[in-house]
Amino acid sequence: MSIDNTKVVNLNLKKEERISDFSDFQKQNLKFDINKLQEAYNQIIKTKKFEDAGITHFGAISLTQIPGDPDSIKGNKARGVYWTKPDKTGKEVSRDVEIDEAAYSEFIKDYENTYFKEVYDVLSSKYKLGRVRILLKEPRSTLSWHRDPEPRLHIPIVTNPGCLMVIDNVAKHMPADGSVWVTNNTKYHNAFNGGEENRVHLVACVLDYKFN
Repeated sequence: MSIDNTKVVNLNLKKEERISDFSDFQKQNLKFDINKLQEAYNQIIKTKKFEDAGITHFGAISLTQIPGDPDSIKGNKARGVYWTKPDKTGKEVSRDVEIDEAAYSEFIKDYENTYFKEVYDVLSSKYKLGRVRILLKEPRSTLSWHRDPEPRLHIPIVTNPGCLMVIDNVAKHMPADGSVWVTNNTKYHNAFNGGEENRVHLVACVLDYKFN
C-alpha cells in the first residue's frame, strides 16, 4: 500500500521546539484551604453582584480599594489600563484608565468577616500588592489578546479542565486546589473558559515580582 507523503506529519522536531516553557507561570510556595475559599466566594455572591466594567462575559468583585474612596473600584477602574492589538495592522493601542495600584491598600470592610481577609493578610505580608479582585470568566468565552503593566497573582477558586491561560504561545490550566500562581501578564496573553461553568479566580496585581 502506498503512503500519501503530503499527509505525513513531521515529528522530527528539535527538543527546544517540542518542549513548552512554563516559566511565565510560577507556582508559589504557599497554599490556602480551597474549601474555605469556595465558602467565602459563595458567601459574598449572596449579597454582591459582579461588575462587568463594560466587558462581555467578564465580571469583577473588588476586595481592596483606595482608602476611603469607594469610587476607586467602579466602572473602568475595576479593569484598569492594558495594551492590545485589536486589528490586522498589529499596531498596539492603550485601553482604559491608568491605575495607581499601590494606592489600593484598604481591604473592603464588607468582606472582613470572610476567609478572603485572612488570605489578603498573608499575601500582603509576602508581596507588594495592588488591586485584589475576584474575577469571573463566563463559560465558552475568552479575554482579548493583551498585556498588563505588572504580573498577576492567581488563586483559582472555581475552574474546569476547559479553562486555560495562554502567555505568548504557551497554554496552562491552573487547578482550583488552593495553590497560588504568579503569571507574567506583562507579556501578551489571554484566558479562556472552554467549559460550561463559571471560572472564578482571586487575582491580585503584584508590584514587586520580577520574572527572569
